[in-house]
This record gives sequence, structure tokens and C-alpha cells, in this order.
Amino acid sequence: MAKNLTTREEDYSKWYNELVIKADLAENSGVRGCMVIKPYGYAIWERMQAELDRMFKETGHQNAYFPLFIPKSYFSKEASHVDGFAKECAVVTHYRLKNAEDGSGIIVDPDAKLEEELIVRPTSETIIWDTYRKWIQSYRDLPLLINQWANVVRWEMRTRLFLRTAEFLWQEGHTAHATKDEAIAEAEQMMNVYADFAENYMAMPVIKGTKTESERFAGALETYCIEALMQDGKALQAGTSHFLGQNFAKAFDVKFAAKDGTLDYVWATSWGVSTRLMGALVMTHSDDNGLVLPPNLAPDQVVIVPIYRKDEEFEAVNEVALNLMKELRSKGIRVKYDNRDTHKPGWKFNEYELKGVPVRIAIGPKDVEKGTVELARRDTLQKEFISNENVVEKVISLMNEIQVNLFKKADSYRTEHTTEVASYEEFKKVLNGKGGFILAHWDGTSETEERIKNETKATIRCIPLDGDNESGTCMVTGKPSERKVLFAKAY
Repeated sequence: MAKNLTTREEDYSKWYNELVIKADLAENSGVRGCMVIKPYGYAIWERMQAELDRMFKETGHQNAYFPLFIPKSYFSKEASHVDGFAKECAVVTHYRLKNAEDGSGIIVDPDAKLEEELIVRPTSETIIWDTYRKWIQSYRDLPLLINQWANVVRWEMRTRLFLRTAEFLWQEGHTAHATKDEAIAEAEQMMNVYADFAENYMAMPVIKGTKTESERFAGALETYCIEALMQDGKALQAGTSHFLGQNFAKAFDVKFAAKDGTLDYVWATSWGVSTRLMGALVMTHSDDNGLVLPPNLAPDQVVIVPIYRKDEEFEAVNEVALNLMKELRSKGIRVKYDNRDTHKPGWKFNEYELKGVPVRIAIGPKDVEKGTVELARRDTLQKEFISNENVVEKVISLMNEIQVNLFKKADSYRTEHTTEVASYEEFKKVLNGKGGFILAHWDGTSETEERIKNETKATIRCIPLDGDNESGTCMVTGKPSERKVLFAKAY
């Protein structure tokens, strides 16, 4: 199969869009702004889901499901929350269709207007906190640690597959706690869970930090985030965790009886990651030949391709291939054996390179005679011949080796593309030339933050939790600054 991918250097955006489609991850749908996630793309998302779900459960969370529709009145109970989402909401106003009397087709029945409009959930805080009022009475009911796997709708006008679509898949955690400290600890814990997943499963290095006041989630007192750097020098917000204080508890009157008998409002968090992580995975590792998938998330970690011309050659090759597949699977390796006779080996090699399968094994008649297989790595494109006795051990070690190599490569790129600057002129020069993350002093005001955004299109990605806390002066205004913050142009 011919890839004919635009190169990253030619047009990074076009390369990304072509790769997502040609690698069978997703495609645009008949519904404007929405996507169809294809089986291969969904298989990667399922791997992500499985690992994240395990991590959530190991930290004490349980899954539940809440309605897709939220009464409009719920949104008006938390003012900053409705302000944050008002422009993105899809609204259901009627509940019935009918045939037009003039025979022109289906119309909305004007007599079927809802008494109260329903919002298609952009996020679930309001419906969940209305429910929590019934679930929480005393300190014995706390902490309440709930996660939901769901779809949400945010009416985006400019969409890109996985990165920004009108409907997307995600998980959203919503927790209730007896004290402020417990809720903050929960929000920080989930940020760390996301960072662990990003680095150890996606092989994607991230910077942990907090958002500025203007960049916080609508209704949050603090937003924790993980920020990643893509190969085009743009940042991508890979996950957020919010300390909501008592805002939603007060809006929905969620109180609990403490041990001393006093009544108080509970403390809340919410946190989420979405199918945007699929876009991050593609952009962090992939190259001009196609996808490059880390073994920890690859649906197929190994593909075996038989090479033969005659039926008797196939029989010998097939026996070796089946035995190898069985042995690898017994060691927990995810293996695909592609013995289709409808496509030639060269076509298959191209396909699996495009789809980013970490290891490809080819077996031909000569390999059967010599007791070897040809093994190819997707991350380095290196090939070597391995004896049958050593191939299983080699594949197992390669899973970790490739995973580590991908992380190191991405980490080196981020290090090379992180620059500290002292002046606004230097900031603009780096931003428009080298790109990437820029560390610079900021005076802490929303006015300066907005000015930088308007003049350069760069935003404060986060206030890093690790690193240099040295005070200085703002690169724009010269006013005092407590520490450097992280800037970048972003998706």
C-alpha cells in the first residue's frame, strides 16, 4: 500500500490529518464537527481506557453513569460554570417530529415543546451534584469517589479529528470530601495519576502545574494540569484536575453531618481526560512513515508476516509462525498473525509500518531452514535476524526497550525546545522561530497575560509545580515576579 503522506516539515497539520485517516484511526462523519472512531483507533482508546480505569480503581474510585441531558435550570445555579460553557452548549427544545402537512418531509412538532429545555452535557458537574444531594447525609458517606466514562458535546466551530470535535469521549471523575485538605489532596493525586499514565503508557513526558485564574476550569478554585509538547513545537493540555471548593455543594445544597453533629457543605473535585489523548499520542511519536505506537498501548505489539510462494512453503512457515504466536501470547504479548493470501508481504509491511505496530516479524522458507526470523523495530526501523531459540526473549526485552526509547526521544525533544528568556523581545523571537515551551517571568496580572495572548497568540500553559522558584521581574512590565511560568502556542 502506498502511504503518500505529506511530511511533517512540509505541512505538520496536513501530515497529522492524513495520518489519522490513512492509519484507520478516525474519519469525519456526516454530522458536522463529529468524527467516526474506526476499529483500530478505538482499539487504542480501549487500551487507554483499560489502564486508566485500573488506575482509578486502585485509588479507590468506582464507576457510575449519569444522564446525557441536563435541565437548563441546573446550569444557572453556579454562575461562573454557566459562563464558562454557555457558548458551547447544544440545547434540546422539542421531543417529537411529525410529517409536514404539505408533504415536504419531517418537521419538528411545534406542539411538542419541552417545558424546560435540556442541555446535552458539556460536562456533568451540575447533574452529578444534584444527585449527590440525595447520596450524602453524614461523614459516613464520605469520601464519595465516582468516575464516569461517557461522551460529551461542546459545540466547536473549528474542528480537528481527536483534538477538537463537537462530540468526544472521555472520563470525568467527581468526588466529595469532608475537608478542604482532603479535596486538594484528591485533585493533586489525580493530576499525578494522569502524569503517570502519560509518561509510563503513552511514553509522553509532561509538565505538572496549575492554571492561572483566567485559564481555570469554570467554577474551580484551582486547576491542576499536565502539559505536553508536540513535534511542531505547540503545547497540548493532556489532562486536568480541579479543586472546586464548596461552590457546587453550595449551589446544590449538598451538606453533611460531621462527627460533632454540625452541618457543613462538602468539598469537591472533578477531573478528566478525553480522546484528545489519541491526538497527543499521534503527534508525540509518529514520523513521516506513519504511526509510531508505544508497546504499552499498541493493540498489536507484534505482527507476524509469512513469506512464501508455494503451498508446501506456506505449510512449513505457518507451523513456525503459529508456534511463535502461541509462545509469545503465553508471555502476555499481544500478537497478530497476518496470514491473508489476498495481500503480498510488501503491502503488509507498509500497512503495519503505517499503523505503528512496534515489532514486525517476517518468516520465509529460508528462515525455516536456518531456524531464524527477521525482526524489524518500528521506532528505529532497524532489522535483524534472530534465532528461533532467542526470539521470544528478544521480543519481551524489546517491549520495554522501545517504550523507554520513545520516552527518551520525546523528552530530549522537549528539553531542546524549552527556552528560558528574560525579555519580551527575546520571547517573541523564540516563539516565532524555535517555538516550544518558553519559561519567563510574569507579573501575575490578567492584564499582562491577556496582552501577551493578544500580541503573540501564546498562552500561559501552567505555573510549574517543579523547578525554579527564583523571583525576578516580568518580561513585559518589569514589575516583580514570584517565579517563571510556562508559555507556548497551544492546540
